Amino acid sequence: MNNLISLREWDSELISDLIVLAKNIKDDPKKFSEKMVGRSLLMIFEKPSLRTRLSFESGMTQMGGHAIYYHLGSSPMGFGKESISDSIKVASRYVDLIMARLFSHDDLIEMANYSKVPVINALTDDSHPCQILADLLTIVEKKGDLKNLKLSYFGDGYNNVTHSLMIGGVKMGMNVYISTPPNKKYLPREDVVKECEKISNMSSGSITITNNIEEAALDSDIVYTDSWMSYHVPKEDEKKRINDLMPFQVNEKLLSLAKSDVIFMNCLPATRGYEQTSEVIDGLNSIVFDQAENRLHMQKAIMLNLLKL
Repeated sequence: MNNLISLREWDSELISDLIVLAKNIKDDPKKFSEKMVGRSLLMIFEKPSLRTRLSFESGMTQMGGHAIYYHLGSSPMGFGKESISDSIKVASRYVDLIMARLFSHDDLIEMANYSKVPVINALTDDSHPCQILADLLTIVEKKGDLKNLKLSYFGDGYNNVTHSLMIGGVKMGMNVYISTPPNKKYLPREDVVKECEKISNMSSGSITITNNIEEAALDSDIVYTDSWMSYHVPKEDEKKRINDLMPFQVNEKLLSLAKSDVIFMNCLPATRGYEQTSEVIDGLNSIVFDQAENRLHMQKAIMLNLLKL
């Protein structure tokens, strides 16, 4: 079965082809307006969503298909009344594609193991491949190529976006820097770092983990950050996280160390005054809304690719 579980399983050639397809869809959406006629996408949500739901649902509609929103809060699936495997065996007989936005990556893998149709990871605690594929599309639009670009991420390194960004960036020949506090709860997972080091032996990319913000920011082509307050962060931990992460805030001083044509990215949602200042996210170097728009075009490309259309 052809699934999108994480970027570990997708090689650089496939990712490049997907970027080309997404660009073609964006340039000429009418050409793809009937590609999904008669087809349905099941969208399973356990976590909140704005961009993921809108981009997938709009994407299916704009290509002539239908999207079904299904929230696990009102579902017997996974709540002791029906197993995930039984639920997915049934659901995959009704639809052509399943995407899921879940807490547990293991639950997603279980879905993929029992589904008769392709399964898409729309975010789990492990990874967020759809976001990073859209990010790579955006970088290609702005920079023309990915190889040898320096991408520097600042903030919490122990999260799904960072892990996918590391794997996707290194796989595509980028030099990825993760600048984060030297504390285990903020550092990227060791297995992901080792995976990136292994990938770098076969690509021209590299991975560097550092708490030195100047080293990471210097001559960067892309500066990237993400929310300090992910959905899983307890309210009582917020003050401590702000204190720990404030030295890694993307502000004008940090951005001045990067190249003059640096682009600033945040996968959103963003909080001004936390992971970046208002001057940065609303400034001329910011491409966060182009980045968000490209979720739509990339989701279309992902779905078409998985269905071989």
